[in-house]
Amino acid sequence: MVNMEVFPESLRGRLSSSMLSKLNQLNNNYLVTFLSSIVELCEPDSVYLVEGTGEDLEYVKRRALENGEEIPLRNRNHTIHFDHPLDQARAREDTFILSGKIPFVNTKPKEEGLKEVLGILKGSMRNREMFVGFYSLGPVNSKHRILAVQVTDSAYVIHSELMLYRSAFKEFRGNVNFLRFVHSKGTQDIKKRRIAIDLDGTVYSVNTTYAGNSVGLKKLALRLTLNMAVKEGWLSEHMAIIGIDGERTHYITASFPSGSGKTSTSMLGKLISDDLAFIRNVEGSPRAWNPESGVFGIIHGINSRDDPIIWEVLHQNDEVIFSNVLLKPDGTVYWEGSGEPEPEKGVNFAGEWWKGKKDENGKPIPASHPNARFTVRLTSFRNLDPRYEDPKGVEVEAMIFGVKDYNTLVPIAEAFDWGHGVITMGASMESARTSAVLGKSDEMEFNPMALLDFISVSLGKYLSNYLDFGKRLSKTPRIYSANYFLKDEKGFLNSKEDKRVWLRWIADRLEGKADSIRTPIGYIPTYDDLFRLFSQVLGKGYSRESYEAQFTIRLKGYKEKFKRIKDIYLSIEDTPSEVIEILDRQLLEIDKSMRKFGERVTPSQLE
Repeated sequence: MVNMEVFPESLRGRLSSSMLSKLNQLNNNYLVTFLSSIVELCEPDSVYLVEGTGEDLEYVKRRALENGEEIPLRNRNHTIHFDHPLDQARAREDTFILSGKIPFVNTKPKEEGLKEVLGILKGSMRNREMFVGFYSLGPVNSKHRILAVQVTDSAYVIHSELMLYRSAFKEFRGNVNFLRFVHSKGTQDIKKRRIAIDLDGTVYSVNTTYAGNSVGLKKLALRLTLNMAVKEGWLSEHMAIIGIDGERTHYITASFPSGSGKTSTSMLGKLISDDLAFIRNVEGSPRAWNPESGVFGIIHGINSRDDPIIWEVLHQNDEVIFSNVLLKPDGTVYWEGSGEPEPEKGVNFAGEWWKGKKDENGKPIPASHPNARFTVRLTSFRNLDPRYEDPKGVEVEAMIFGVKDYNTLVPIAEAFDWGHGVITMGASMESARTSAVLGKSDEMEFNPMALLDFISVSLGKYLSNYLDFGKRLSKTPRIYSANYFLKDEKGFLNSKEDKRVWLRWIADRLEGKADSIRTPIGYIPTYDDLFRLFSQVLGKGYSRESYEAQFTIRLKGYKEKFKRIKDIYLSIEDTPSEVIEILDRQLLEIDKSMRKFGERVTPSQLE
């Protein structure tokens, strides 16, 4: 029998006796205080505690269908979700860190920001059910896991989280600490969309349903865990974790801005993570964990030829939530770039759609949004590494920092050392903006470590922690830059499948099987090694002409890039002097080569 008197009246009136019994068993006063405060703020009609059981999943899915947040598809395990036409991507202009000013980050004074977002959240769940999810970021049995609670009035959000994260209700026994995420659909008034991040451990999100703004444990949690990591001396990164095979499996991480090759890269090896990584120093070894257990991926351009594993996942009977693709009349879906014929008509995020439909400005409306997504569990992928749940993590031997750069960076290059890689490859990233953020696509923007949208501390503090992290390791990972999008006047210089060769070259480098050429910007592959690897990996030839075009160092472009980057870091007060010293050495190397070779230098000239 539950003693009702131990619970505040706000909870007693909204939780069933069975739910109160569950809460009572946890004996967590921090949790009760938090939930009662949110109930009083948002005023839901009822509260449902989601333990993560099969029964919970069926209930949440049913509620999502009943309230219209999801629509059933012909495959009984597939559903589709539509966001507001103006709520299709991360909302930079409406997302704030509640703190003093931080360069390149939207901030608001904490008192002002809390007053605003709490005012909008007040009463936002009236006549609605509130769901409470309990999760572990990282394997539940890992001593490095981080507990988190999501509160939302969206069955779609909690359904997504049940697919993307590890349920951990029983781990909340006793007064354990946890991160807190509060979300309400609100009235869908985009002018009052707000995402407020209190670095004390709470995120508030309202008037949005796009998962990047509403599923708290994803990129909203990244702001909190990154702040924790900088304070505690570890890394919380926007990185995939992949096992690539050579004589043995080598685990690497890969950081790319959204839409620039990260998910496709993660499918080329043994999958542990497609998006996020916690990296800690464990007895001198860098070890990584995936805080997630699912994938929220961009679907635009996914096709059977280039992405066979993802294509298979999206067409089998495992559970999938599609978002902002086209719902066809036959109950199946279509998305741009799928390689399938474009339908004549259907329903998408903007309502009824037909081929040739235009908006009020005469611009064609695509069948699916460029940032349309799919949500699936990691266990749906046949290339899932069995160590994805290893509580001890996997040892990281290499890190890739990749960009979408049409004009300058070579396809693959290895840094001279940890500091050189962190600063000239990671901290110097510039990439074409993608549809994952609101704004004009393909504009080049500064995006260090593909983290600028998620940074919650000064870049100076962040880079200081990064450099120091490597110095404390007994063996630092090798660092690589990658660029799958280099062009010349004739178009792209690589095919999509070439990235398989770049990854194999990394494995060969780790095993001492591949040579390199020293260039002003790092080490690049030799022609002989790539000729061998293109044959072994892709079964095709590789011409010297292609090699020279791909790996000619565009010295002028690199110099201009590093001058821009240096100016940025000089403008940040707490940039470590080591950052500027590394950039100065890099610029000296480039200047030396330019005096000798001019604006470009070919591999043949350096061999």
